Amino acid sequence: MNAPAAPAPHRLLVINPNTTEAITALLRQHLHAALAAQAVQVDSVTARFGAPYIADEAGYAVAGHACLDAWAARLAQVPGQAPDAVLIGCFGDPGLWALRESAPVPVTGLAEAAFTEAARHGRFAVVTGGARWRPMLERLAQALGFGAQLALVHTVAPSGAALAADPAAAHQLLATACQAAAVRSGARSVVLGGAGLAGMAALVQPLVNVPVIDSVAAGARHAATLFGQPGERAQAGFDVPSTGLSAELALLAPRSV
Repeated sequence: MNAPAAPAPHRLLVINPNTTEAITALLRQHLHAALAAQAVQVDSVTARFGAPYIADEAGYAVAGHACLDAWAARLAQVPGQAPDAVLIGCFGDPGLWALRESAPVPVTGLAEAAFTEAARHGRFAVVTGGARWRPMLERLAQALGFGAQLALVHTVAPSGAALAADPAAAHQLLATACQAAAVRSGARSVVLGGAGLAGMAALVQPLVNVPVIDSVAAGARHAATLFGQPGERAQAGFDVPSTGLSAELALLAPRSV
């Protein structure tokens, strides 16, 4: 008697909305590790244009477009094989609402996932790289409904890219920043945010008195809860005709009449 076939793994698509392939590889590595106990296939796609590492408002705005373009390019590359969920692999979730509105599968991002997890502990602080991220993340927390739970956004001077490039030097700097943020704000947890900082939360945790949440690991856990849920529409697409789009994005837009 033949054994029943194993169920097909869920497919998680991670979109890196910056252009650095090394960050995509880092995301894929840590998502695989976080989901190792589950039957999940992690696929990835990297933005075809924009900043190598998002660090300001302009880069963030472009990244929202790049995220939609990467999604459309992936659908065109593997037609008929939509993932079961999408994770935006940037701590800032550029393009979150636009992609969610136009996708037939659930969509989340590193920041939404990490905020959701941190809020279970009570008020939380955020530590990340790059000074321009502070107002951007404060605005995002408000938009996602976590404004009351966010106690503090603390940024360190190096960007996430610079921190990722020198992990040994980053560990002590980030541990000091996380502990200071917790003490200063009275937060019950600290989110260490940034795709390039994947894996560093576990390294700084021994030096911090409250839980330190890795945004990438939180993204994996939250995305896994979305499998089996519907997206906001029956099939991928936009509602309004547009011009000047990439060939793949144009396939998702209705034709002008």
